[in-house]
Amino acid sequence: MKRTSGLKLCFLIAALFVPLIDAPIVSAGEEQRAPPEARTSGTLGPAVMRAISQIQEMMQPEDEEDEPDMEGAKAELDELYERRFERMNDFEKQTILNFYTNYWLTLENYPEAISTFEQILEIEDVREDTRLRTLRSLGQLTAAEERWRDSIRYYELWREVSLEEDEIVYRGLSYAHYQVDELAEALPHWIAYMEVLLDRGEVVERDDYSYLNGLYFQLEDFESALPLTKTMVVLFDDQRDWMNLSAVYASLDDEDRRVRSMNVAYLKGMLEDENRFLNLGQSLGGIDVPYSGAKILIDGIDQQIIEQNEDNLTTLSQMYLIASDYEAALEPALSVAELSDSGDGFDTYGYIHYVLTNYREAADAFQMAIDKGDLSRRADTLLFLSRSLIELDDFDGAIDSARESAEAGNEAEQRSANDYIRFIESTRDRFNIIAERREDAIDFYEPYPSLID
Repeated sequence: MKRTSGLKLCFLIAALFVPLIDAPIVSAGEEQRAPPEARTSGTLGPAVMRAISQIQEMMQPEDEEDEPDMEGAKAELDELYERRFERMNDFEKQTILNFYTNYWLTLENYPEAISTFEQILEIEDVREDTRLRTLRSLGQLTAAEERWRDSIRYYELWREVSLEEDEIVYRGLSYAHYQVDELAEALPHWIAYMEVLLDRGEVVERDDYSYLNGLYFQLEDFESALPLTKTMVVLFDDQRDWMNLSAVYASLDDEDRRVRSMNVAYLKGMLEDENRFLNLGQSLGGIDVPYSGAKILIDGIDQQIIEQNEDNLTTLSQMYLIASDYEAALEPALSVAELSDSGDGFDTYGYIHYVLTNYREAADAFQMAIDKGDLSRRADTLLFLSRSLIELDDFDGAIDSARESAEAGNEAEQRSANDYIRFIESTRDRFNIIAERREDAIDFYEPYPSLID
C-alpha cells in the first residue's frame, strides 16, 4: 500500500479555518467603561475591535465582487501584533492569532500556520473548545507536513482533553501510525473511525474498507481479512475485491475456494489480464477439471488476452492431455512444435498421434523431432519412433531406431532399448513365419470346380 497522508489539502484548509470573531464584543459606546475583571479575558476591547473589524473586512469583503486584500490585512495584523499583543487579554490574543492562522492557511503556508497554532496553546486561559480545535488542527497540519510523530502527539493530546471521540482524530492517528510502520497501532484507530461512521448511519466508502483490508494483509491477519473481503464483495462487487478474495483464500491454503472465487470472477467478466487467465486455467487443471481450464485458456486466446506463444500453447495442450482429449490437443501441440527451437514440440506432437494410433503421423513427427534436434530426452524419442515403425511393419527401421536409442541413452535407457530390440526381432520372426505359412496355404489352395459348364 502506498504511503500517503490521505489528507486532501483543499479539505484541510476548509476544515481548519476558524470563525474570526466568535465571542462577546465591547461596543463603541462602552469604550470608557472598564469591564469587570471576570469579563476581561473573554471580550475584545474597543481599540482591538476596531482594528480587527478592519482586518476582517480586508480578508472577507462584504461585497462578493471585491477582491480580498490579504497583503494589506497581513500588514495591519503585524502592526496590531507589534503594538498591542503583549498588553492584550487572553481572548484578544487568541482572536488575533486566529486571524494569522486563517491568513497562513489561505496561502497554504503550513509551517507558519503550525507555529501560530502552537502559539495559541501557550495562552494561559485559552478556551477549551479553542484548545481542542487547535490540537486537532495541529494533528492535521503536521501530518500534511509529514511530521508523523508530532501528528500522533497532538492527536493524543486532543484525546486526553476531549470528553468525546472524533472520526477525524481516529483517522489521523491511523494514518500517522501507518506512515511510521506501526501497523498494529494503526489498526484499532481505523476500526474505531469506521465504527463512528457506521454508528451515525453514514456511508462508509470502499476506500475506507480497502485501507482496513490493506492493514490486515500487511499484518498477515488473513483470518480477519476474509470476512472483511467478503463484505466488500457483497457491498461493492468490485473486481479488485474479487481478486483479493482469491488471494486471501490462497494465503489460508484453501485452494478449492481460491479457484472457485477466481472462477466466479471470470464468469462475471472480471479477468482482464493474461496471468489471471493462465492462473485460473492451470488451477482448474490442478483440481481435476482440466477441460474447463482449457476452455478458459481458449477464451483468453479468442479475446486476444492470452498471447499464442510457445509457453501458453504448451499449457493449453497439457490441459487437453490431462483431460484425455487427445484430438483437441493436436492443434496446439502442432503450433508449439512449429514455434519451438528444439525438437521437443514435435516429440509431444508425435506422442499424441501415437496414443491415437495414428502411427504413420507419429513416426513422421518423431523423425521431425530428431531432425530438429536439441531434444530433452533423445533416447526416449528414438524408442518411440521405433515403437511407431514396428506398428507399420517396418522392422528394419524399428531396429535401427532402437539401436540409436541405446547408444544415446543412460544405462536404464540402454536396457530398455536392447530389450525392445529383442522384442522387435522376435516379432519380425513371428511375422515372417506367418507370412511363409500364408504363402504355403496359397500353394495348396484349390478352388471348387465351377458350377457352370
